[in-house]
Amino acid sequence: MSHDATAGLQSVRETVGAACREAGRDPGSVTLVAASKTVPGEVIEKVIAFGHCVFGENRVQEAKSKWPVIRSGASQVELHLIGPLQSNKAKEAVALFDAIHSIDRPSLCEAIARQCEKQGRRPRLLVQVNTGAEPQKSGVLPADVDAFVRDCQNAYGLEIAGLTCIPPFDEPPEPHFTMVAALAERNGLESLSMGMSTDFATAIAYGATHVRVGTAIFGARA
Repeated sequence: MSHDATAGLQSVRETVGAACREAGRDPGSVTLVAASKTVPGEVIEKVIAFGHCVFGENRVQEAKSKWPVIRSGASQVELHLIGPLQSNKAKEAVALFDAIHSIDRPSLCEAIARQCEKQGRRPRLLVQVNTGAEPQKSGVLPADVDAFVRDCQNAYGLEIAGLTCIPPFDEPPEPHFTMVAALAERNGLESLSMGMSTDFATAIAYGATHVRVGTAIFGARA
């Protein structure tokens, strides 16, 4: 990789700081999740050495293949699952990740609850909202979010920390961010995972507490 990931990270940090100042927010209220899908371990290790410790992976299998080694030398790292999760991968996901941003159906809730109990681990859980009702995307429809969050808590004993969304790529993101922020507030949820490389500054203006940035840090994927 010829792209300088530490320069990319520094640039994103500056944009996060500027967006927070613009929104009258403390920069400490926004967690930058460096989306490291397909990024080799040696590049990730440079970014950790540069002082960044929160990363996001899209797939359990890829995370399992590279993160145990990286973490053996960097215990301060926090790892988030930011891609969809199959119920049969719940055991590995609960063992590997500190946060899971893709809770979206009862079968997954059941599997996660079972593994949390077995492993004595409690990753932070965020419900994914399919704000554009896109058939190709996973996520709970906006109209179903209130009932789903209630079921997570009451039927499965899961503590939900917040909501996550990925707006349709061909629509302005602002209405989607507004909708998710309102749903979170209505349900008393503090975490809002929204905004990626193209729109994270906008997401911060609309209340994002976590922004998931890959390309702007690591460069375009091969």
